[in-house]
Amino acid sequence: VREKGEELLRYKGILYIKGEAYRIVFQGLHMLFSGRPDRKWNENEKKQSELVFIGKDLDKEELERQFKNCVAK
Repeated sequence: VREKGEELLRYKGILYIKGEAYRIVFQGLHMLFSGRPDRKWNENEKKQSELVFIGKDLDKEELERQFKNCVAK
């Protein structure tokens, strides 16, 4: 958001954070960002992050690479 805020028109998603019982939901518009815990993950629910970005001049491969660097192993 700090680096690409002007190019990010809208973004939202659900984050799975290893060891966290609650889903984290986030959304934003340009440089405005909001994130908070949501409901608990259901027992049979696949725990995965889902992200959506709407923007201009965004580099998909760069975004994917940066998010993959955040994955806990």
